[in-house]
Amino acid sequence: MMRQFELVERVKSYDPSANEDALNRAYVFSMKAHGSQKRASGDPYFSHPVEVAGLLSQMKLDSASIITGLLHDTVEDTVATLDDIERSFGPDIAKLVDGVTKLSRIELQSDQTKQAENFRKLVLAMSEDIRVLLVKLADRLHNMQTLHYIKSEEKRRRVARETMDIYAPLAERIGMHRMKDELEDLAFAELYPDARQSLKTRLAFLREKGGDLVARIIATLGETLTAGGLPNATVSGREKSPYAIWRKMQRKNVGFEQLSDIMAIRITVETVEECYHALGILHSAYPVVPGRFKDYISTPKPNNYRSLHTGVIGPERQRIEVQIRTKEMHEVAELGVAAHWTYKQGRPKTEGKQYRWLRELLDILEHASGPEEFLEHTKLEMFQDQVFCFTPKGDLIALPRGATPVDFAYAVHSQIGDTCVGAKINGRLAPLRTQLSNGDQVDIVTSKAQTPSPTWERFVVTGKARARIRRFVRTQQREQYHDLGKAILQKAFRHDGQDLVEKQLEGVLQSFGCSSVDDLFVMVGEGLTTGREVVHAIFPPKADAKSGKVVPLRTRKGKASENAVPIRGLIPGMALHFAGCCHPLPGDRIVGIVTTGKGVTIHTIDCETLESFADTPERWLDVSWKDEGDGEHANVGRIHVTLGNEPGSLGSLTTVIGKNGGNISNLKITNRSLDFFEILVDIEVESVRHLTTIIAALRATPVINSVDRARG
Repeated sequence: MMRQFELVERVKSYDPSANEDALNRAYVFSMKAHGSQKRASGDPYFSHPVEVAGLLSQMKLDSASIITGLLHDTVEDTVATLDDIERSFGPDIAKLVDGVTKLSRIELQSDQTKQAENFRKLVLAMSEDIRVLLVKLADRLHNMQTLHYIKSEEKRRRVARETMDIYAPLAERIGMHRMKDELEDLAFAELYPDARQSLKTRLAFLREKGGDLVARIIATLGETLTAGGLPNATVSGREKSPYAIWRKMQRKNVGFEQLSDIMAIRITVETVEECYHALGILHSAYPVVPGRFKDYISTPKPNNYRSLHTGVIGPERQRIEVQIRTKEMHEVAELGVAAHWTYKQGRPKTEGKQYRWLRELLDILEHASGPEEFLEHTKLEMFQDQVFCFTPKGDLIALPRGATPVDFAYAVHSQIGDTCVGAKINGRLAPLRTQLSNGDQVDIVTSKAQTPSPTWERFVVTGKARARIRRFVRTQQREQYHDLGKAILQKAFRHDGQDLVEKQLEGVLQSFGCSSVDDLFVMVGEGLTTGREVVHAIFPPKADAKSGKVVPLRTRKGKASENAVPIRGLIPGMALHFAGCCHPLPGDRIVGIVTTGKGVTIHTIDCETLESFADTPERWLDVSWKDEGDGEHANVGRIHVTLGNEPGSLGSLTTVIGKNGGNISNLKITNRSLDFFEILVDIEVESVRHLTTIIAALRATPVINSVDRARG
């Protein structure tokens, strides 16, 4: 365990202006607060905050972050309060400690919802001050380093899985690759110990077999660079971590033997110009592996990572992966956001684009319906490889691999995503579901009349796009359920001789678990409760004195047309849909059946399916059509046709339907013999009158034996 003076000296070594007095007081405050508490390892609990502060000092963070590391568990695990911390160390430290404490309070819950809620709070906390995340990552790293002391295997695996799913990707997103690698390796050791041990054994065997191969390759590359005019370039080499190798084997679906680039060489130079000079020397001296070159200097990653990557068949015919970067780039690659810290201001000197992903997480947070959906969308946002595309003005947009123009539109601006109707990729019109490639220039075509399409959700890959589309669909769906529920309640009240007064509904909201009258309308529209139940909650039915039976309050009966629920203009498949058993058409006499979770299903009045609802009359709705078909909406009618098995008969059938304004949407042969075909035909028509006209025309055709409207 690091001693008090050692910690202070380490911080002062890189930040001479650090508040030495506050650091000393925080060390003593934490030690006294934790007192005789012990960790699972048997060590004094105080050793944990000291180690966390030590990890933060390795990142060369400001003294406020170090003090927060020392105090981060005091409010949660001791009698100390936030007021105590604010009095002793000021409001800024108290706010940072509070941010970390709020996360820790629910971290021990294993429930998926709690994990999602935890992550939601983490995003909110780090959006206010990124140092909350840095302290949290250091806290998690030390907990992972001592994870093996926890006796419960289930708890160890849960903590490791959460580390792999949330904390390692977050470390990568803020550019802290060294921490990400360590978190992943520790989690990998817990989740897949056999696989990790197997890979370590194989790597040890290769090291033994190759002897000083890596050293020889490094020496040869150094000589090549010196001969090419870069005598000051530094060449170093390392094996990839077992987890990185395992993930590559999974992603590429290959065995260990097929991986030839398990070794990474790094070349560090002084300037950006020397980076490209070194690249030129390597490419002229060794054969290049096609498709392995990536330039992250001209197009940095969203976490501000900059480097040149290339693959060559290097010295001794070994395939190697080479990273070329300046010393400053290397520091950013290892420490990420921490490398940009300015100690006087307490804020990182990073460009705004580095935090764009954080703003996008906040945007997703605003539009997701709950913590689980937020967690799902942000995992999409964090876990995928990048594709870099350009706007017509040349601005760079980084997207996950597999992204489409819709994802691109939402990445530029939410409003552009909502109103996009088409896209030009490299000057040519392309479908919205087209997958974008590196370097594509994308021009989005918008229209004020456009709204997000529910079908977009099938092909978008970014969390932001999916959250916006789902929110729009939910809003539309709610509006439809609201209108339908209100119409159902109006009809139910009229049926019992009452008028719908929204003030009366407010009195029964609690009994239905609703917070507003609108919520009650939506609940009725969804079919989660019936109009009759709401009426009876307000006007309890009275018992007949003679029979003892409950008598409805109805005093008058309205006409069907007066009580009809309008069914036009709703989004199909949401609040209302048409039964596939009878294919009702405008002009048919119809009835609505309230179906739980679906809204209302419309059937023809003579549909055989209705017999199954005979015992639940409260689910029946008196509905009718607004009109007899307006010519703008296609309705599907189904007919059963028997026609002669002779050349041209099917052509005659389709010709007659087409001439009479029908459009065949589906056709199925149900029976075939030597003399006849029996066919089911779905036809898009305006109304039942239109379908009757087509049936009459078909019956007049010689090759057609019989035509009837299909039922069931």
